[in-house]
Amino acid sequence: MHQLAAAKRRLPPGAAFSGLTAAWLHGMDVVPCNPIEITVPENAGVSARAGIAVRRSKLGKGDVVQVRGMPATWIVRTLGEVCARLGLVEAVVVADAALHGGQVKLQQLASWADSNPGRRGMRNLRRVLTLVEPATESPMESRLRVVLVLGGLPRPKAQVSIHDRWGRFVGRPDLYYEHHRLGIEYDGGVHRDSLAEDNRRQNRLLKAGVRLLRFTAADVFGSPDSVVGQVRAMLAEPTSKPATAGTRGFRVHGLAATAGARGLSRG
Repeated sequence: MHQLAAAKRRLPPGAAFSGLTAAWLHGMDVVPCNPIEITVPENAGVSARAGIAVRRSKLGKGDVVQVRGMPATWIVRTLGEVCARLGLVEAVVVADAALHGGQVKLQQLASWADSNPGRRGMRNLRRVLTLVEPATESPMESRLRVVLVLGGLPRPKAQVSIHDRWGRFVGRPDLYYEHHRLGIEYDGGVHRDSLAEDNRRQNRLLKAGVRLLRFTAADVFGSPDSVVGQVRAMLAEPTSKPATAGTRGFRVHGLAATAGARGLSRG
């Protein structure tokens, strides 16, 4: 924070922190100062400075807010600009987190994109908006889901609550293909106590008739094609019963996939 405080003293009138720096100020889990990013009015007489990336752009009324005592671009503009220039997967990670945390609504980002059609990166932003899922609870879940979709698989639902035939809650896989009764989970490093509960939850899901696949960060980052191949193979296997809500044996309650899934399911 002291780096930003020092940079704030050097900001020209009307300037604001922007990009990943503003995203961090708004509470996003990103690296804020590599470099520090600022946006200055188009006519500001400011040149590039060591450790600071300077962008020139019109800052309209409402574009600049005070966050943690610092001038920063509005959260919607911040996310729009960040998602427009990041790689597709990491942009979805950032957008998922903001949507899940309630910091922004999907319609706000869509409206911002509609209002700024000539900006650089709008095609990437619109692609991001078709891939986001507010129910996602971690960055690796976001990455795993996007790997599956970009690999040409149907879009899975996220964080679906599953109950047994007596209506008892048995678990909530990170991702779920309802009609194939296939749950997919990111397997992160956990404490032994957490691992024990995870195993109990997995056993309850298996008993309820849910098949499971688990993947690690090494799988997602190092061998995404293998991840896609394993899921595709499981989806191709027949299931003993149709996995529709209310089926004898278990019930499913959860969020439907975000708008845009129909087109993504075709790869």
